Amino acid sequence: PESFPPLRNEAAVHVLRGKMKGIQGHCNSCYMDAALFSLFSCTSVLDSMLFKPFPLCDRNVQSILRDEIVNPLRKTGFVWARSVMHLREQLTEKGQCSSFTNAEKDPEEFLNLIMHQILGIEPLLKLQSGGQKEQDCYCYQIFMDKQEDLVVPDVQQLVERSFLSSELKLVEIPSCFIIQMPRFGKEYKMFSKIIPSLELDITDLLLDSPRECCICGDVASLECS
Repeated sequence: PESFPPLRNEAAVHVLRGKMKGIQGHCNSCYMDAALFSLFSCTSVLDSMLFKPFPLCDRNVQSILRDEIVNPLRKTGFVWARSVMHLREQLTEKGQCSSFTNAEKDPEEFLNLIMHQILGIEPLLKLQSGGQKEQDCYCYQIFMDKQEDLVVPDVQQLVERSFLSSELKLVEIPSCFIIQMPRFGKEYKMFSKIIPSLELDITDLLLDSPRECCICGDVASLECS
């Protein structure tokens, strides 16, 4: 089957805007629909998931993901719910979890299953908290307490404050930084809106990264939270 590159600029607007666009929802699939759209519609960073024969790679799941979901999304801007259900049925079979076809899951659970257990991809992030041992993971979920001064925050503010409150640092620059926005189910939303940051400055989030002193402009020797 023919493969299609991610949508960019005017092409993205032309293909993705309008009715019957995006990934059709069905049976609590919203967590997976949103994740797949974010990972593949307009970026090629994770296209290795579609083509590369990883050591543990399940080629059937890989072909469903590529040919039934990503290529139609990039070609026509629309994916039928039955295609996502086909993937969910395979995840249920491979993940030994019977509820992947009907229940809402945490996106992190979906990403861990498909990236680690099914495709065998190395973790994308290396994090360290308060000088402890490194942690490997595939995505980062923002956790933070309610802050009155943040009414309509952007992603940059949320990531920085979340890292600060958890005493986290990135051990190295990630090839792909998947971030889950803060959420608390159907009853309570911490923020009614979040502004997407089109670029993310991770300078202050990197472990042992040389940075400029905010007073004299030389290389800083101390960091104040």
